[in-house]
Amino acid sequence: MDSVQRFGFLTGLGAYFIWGSLPLYIRMMRHIQPQELLAHRIIWSVPTALVLIAIARNWRDIRAAFRWNTLKWLALSSVLIGSNWATYIWAVNADRNLEASLGYYINPLVNVLFGMLIFGERLRRAQWAAVGIATIGVAVMASAIGHMPWVSLFLCFTFGFYAVIRKKVLIDSRAGFLAEVAVLAPVALLYLAWFSQQPGGRAFGTGPGDVPLLMLAGPITAFPLILFALAAKRLKLSTIGMMQYIGPTLQFLIAIFVFREAFTPTHAVAFGFIWMALVVFTTDSLLGEAKARRLARTARPV
Repeated sequence: MDSVQRFGFLTGLGAYFIWGSLPLYIRMMRHIQPQELLAHRIIWSVPTALVLIAIARNWRDIRAAFRWNTLKWLALSSVLIGSNWATYIWAVNADRNLEASLGYYINPLVNVLFGMLIFGERLRRAQWAAVGIATIGVAVMASAIGHMPWVSLFLCFTFGFYAVIRKKVLIDSRAGFLAEVAVLAPVALLYLAWFSQQPGGRAFGTGPGDVPLLMLAGPITAFPLILFALAAKRLKLSTIGMMQYIGPTLQFLIAIFVFREAFTPTHAVAFGFIWMALVVFTTDSLLGEAKARRLARTARPV
């Protein structure tokens, strides 16, 4: 692993640890309506991104991010990530964190499929087997909850498409994130202005103690996304896919041991299939990378 890949690995690791512990923050803010918390996540992400850009002194990239050819793609990615945030906040507060964690377990396999369909990457037989096993797990989960796990599927596909766009758009991660939240910020501000005028409505939570916590939503939102974008530029989608197990594992453990969500035998079977698929996929990926390194060594001139 060279220095570029090592940096990508460390930034990806940081992103997934923050995402994995995010349910604790969302549940702490449960007295805030999901739409209100989402609006604050968007609004406070703007100054956070500006501070990060100032530290890096890469103001030039802001102009590049707001050029139409780039902005039109970042506007699309902003819709994807905004809808992903909204669904996740709702799922955590609706005691569906297990279902949300399932979505992020599936996401690495969705990345593999997107790698094949969009980037021309070839899937090996073991990878196809992993996708098939995961599909069985989703079907079992559907039987456990009595309907298709739409929260899981929505989260994994919106974030999968978001990763594809951020990988294809050649822009600094901080400037790209600033453009995304700048696109969403006017809508968030209008919502808070409207909400504060409604009976029982407010703009900054239920008391002074909520203000710093709502402001914290910006850094909590911005840091992992920017870390993820840095990792996505430096690592293969398959490597990012393997690292994504960290986030949902933390979410799964929090759901079971902290939030005390019900975990039935059928849930165990469903997650068992998903974990089996990930073991197959990870083992195949590691063996494939080891083989590639051996071939690279033998191809070097003596």
